[in-house]
Amino acid sequence: MNDEAEAFVFNELLVSSDSSSDDDDDGLLEVRGPMIGLRRIDNYIGNVVDRYSDKEFRENFRMYRATFHHIIRLIHADISSNITDTGRHTISSKSQLLIALWYFGSPDSFRSVCGRFNIGKATAVRTVRRVAEALFKISPNIITWPSGEYMETVKDGFRQMGFPNTIGAIDGCYIQIPKPKEDGISYICRKNFPCVTLQAVCDHTLKFIHCYAGEAGSNHDAQVLKRSEVWSFINDRAQEKFSNDSHLIGDKAYPCLPELIPPYKDNGHLTNHQKNFNFLLSRARSTIERAFNLLQKRFRRLKDLLDVRCLEWIPKYIIACCVLHNICIMQNDILDVEFVPHSNDPEEADGQGYREADRERRRLGKLKRNRLCQEVNDL
Repeated sequence: MNDEAEAFVFNELLVSSDSSSDDDDDGLLEVRGPMIGLRRIDNYIGNVVDRYSDKEFRENFRMYRATFHHIIRLIHADISSNITDTGRHTISSKSQLLIALWYFGSPDSFRSVCGRFNIGKATAVRTVRRVAEALFKISPNIITWPSGEYMETVKDGFRQMGFPNTIGAIDGCYIQIPKPKEDGISYICRKNFPCVTLQAVCDHTLKFIHCYAGEAGSNHDAQVLKRSEVWSFINDRAQEKFSNDSHLIGDKAYPCLPELIPPYKDNGHLTNHQKNFNFLLSRARSTIERAFNLLQKRFRRLKDLLDVRCLEWIPKYIIACCVLHNICIMQNDILDVEFVPHSNDPEEADGQGYREADRERRRLGKLKRNRLCQEVNDL
């Protein structure tokens, strides 16, 4: 058996036999016990990765080589100084990004990552954190709210789906995490597992235009909205962020506002026009569900279990993956994803806890929705 084949067989055994339950990243950085020998692959990058075809590289690292090198250029300044593994290994910026992409793109534990890339556990944690921090730093330049010509392009994209004057679709997505030791019950979502929520808004191309991550999973989508920057856009900067009477579209979990349009509540007495309006809104709103599908297919860590114990780092890891998602789309690096309808089954916004001014805005939102209903049915 040649070296590459032996490495491949060893990798498969390593992945299948290793559990991700040992990924207490804080413990790895704070406690250093006796050195324990772990069988590792020698020069996996040089002997295996560098010999991959473009197809094989993409299958393993979830993006084209050209996209990978583009990301290196974007974050090189922040990861260019080398990380040294207990005086024995020096990790280049290229290796750092490969390690981070493998971690985000697979369900492997840090122990498995260490065996594959021949590094120590603490080094693996520091490397992933460093890359995540660098990606988080550039997020304001990659995840951007539409304005000017870009806003008109987005509105035209949604208009072609049958829904006018729309600049984005909003929704929440559960990211499963280990149950926190403190206040762990507040992280249990209605699906009965511990998680945080990623609230995101996307454009017609599935590119995120706003992301907000880290709220405990027990919070309703409407509550998460009110804690996010999008709520300040709606209340304090509407003329700037929602110019020319533009709006977002969302599911029934969200309040009906002039800047945020959900479907009509199906009380069994909807008119045919209202039913058609709901259908068209649902079809256009599916962009955010497909964006989440694409994000979690590319970065399995967000689909299976983000096994990170430090709550401070969880939002940064999630936003880092959202930045990578956008960069891939901007580079026309799109994975084929079978659309799976969102399964959160959102609770309807009940309108409780809103100020009188908010109630007035909800009244104006319903008037606008009625006007849009007439408009889409006249097309």
